[in-house]
Amino acid sequence: MTARSSSETARDIPEATVARLPVYLRALTSLSEEGIRTCSSEELAGAAGVNSAKLRKDLSYLGSYGTRGVGYDVDYLRYQIAREIGVTQDWPVVIVGIGNLGHALANYSGFRSRGFRVVALLDADETRHGEEVAGVEVRAFEDLEEIVTTHGVAIGVIATPAASSHDVADRMVACGITSILNFAPSVLSVPNGVDVRKVDLSIELQILAYHEQRKANAV
Repeated sequence: MTARSSSETARDIPEATVARLPVYLRALTSLSEEGIRTCSSEELAGAAGVNSAKLRKDLSYLGSYGTRGVGYDVDYLRYQIAREIGVTQDWPVVIVGIGNLGHALANYSGFRSRGFRVVALLDADETRHGEEVAGVEVRAFEDLEEIVTTHGVAIGVIATPAASSHDVADRMVACGITSILNFAPSVLSVPNGVDVRKVDLSIELQILAYHEQRKANAV
């Protein structure tokens, strides 16, 4: 997963650290669900899959939340990271393109539990209009502007074919969406002030294939 822009938070947290904060949040959530109330930096680093020195440096950008000899209060640190990321509030999200991938994204239960609420599903295919997916009605793409205005949507997800993604992105930007998650196999050109994160599943698989090939050649 790659980011087009390098915008940083008000605290000037490095982009690489920002990318790891959700990983720490997920690890802390798992620890909390296991009934663990405090953890050391080594334990949290192990749960997150990073080294402890990197974790301590990352968390230092947020403030001093650890206690020497005790470690971190799991629930308190989880809240602080969630607040820093911005997922302590409810973010309305619109998904455009309700094919197989868009359908799967709409049904993903992790959105709501992590601070995101899918308020609209849009598709250009008229035969899909009126269909209900995960309790949300599929509507026409032409309704995008009304939906963005009504719900205050700032985040849009593109799950369309590559050929349609550029027009969809342009329309999103024109309607006021300032953050885009792009699953289409395409590189989008957007104005300054608009953030795009690209998820290319085929590239991720090719990277895994590279590592598998190296392991096979090492035998």
